[in-house]
Amino acid sequence: MAAKIPARTRVLDTASRLFYAEGVHAVGVDRIIAEAGVAKATFYHHFKAKDDLVVAYVRDNVRRQRETVAPLLASASPREALYTVFRLMGEFGSGPGYRGCPFLNAAAEYPDPEHPVRRAVGEYRVWFRDGMRDLLAADGHPDAERTADMLLVLRDGLAAGFHLDDPVRLRALIADLVERTVTPVASGR
Repeated sequence: MAAKIPARTRVLDTASRLFYAEGVHAVGVDRIIAEAGVAKATFYHHFKAKDDLVVAYVRDNVRRQRETVAPLLASASPREALYTVFRLMGEFGSGPGYRGCPFLNAAAEYPDPEHPVRRAVGEYRVWFRDGMRDLLAADGHPDAERTADMLLVLRDGLAAGFHLDDPVRLRALIADLVERTVTPVASGR
């Protein structure tokens, strides 16, 4: 007999599926409660308000990304790890069911930069950017800070592009985009 999934996990998994497929504001708490098979009191025991659930959704996406990339970062050179992060992004973005970046989607629904959801998205962006900076620095890049900023912008552009453009064509450009971004430009131009 399989172990019963904890109520909080069922709520978060249900909300994650629905938020990603339909959008955060389009999905109500009552629907999440019904589909997760929990009582309303159980929902509110774990999440004081829907916004608390949305913050948990964003942070759970961050956790899953970290868990996905951690073993890759540990087993590759810094340069290989950097390319692997973007390759994985290409696989996700060109896969079936891609409905945009969950972080950008959440940020679009919460325009106030001080809102807890936007702050959670900001935490993800800092983690991503700092991770790129650390990989670049470990690879000996002469301007790891600025290049990490550029890679964050590239990441955002790809995340939107996979949803708006031909994802297969865009995926084929990733290695070249990353290479052009991380290769230092000779001064004197």
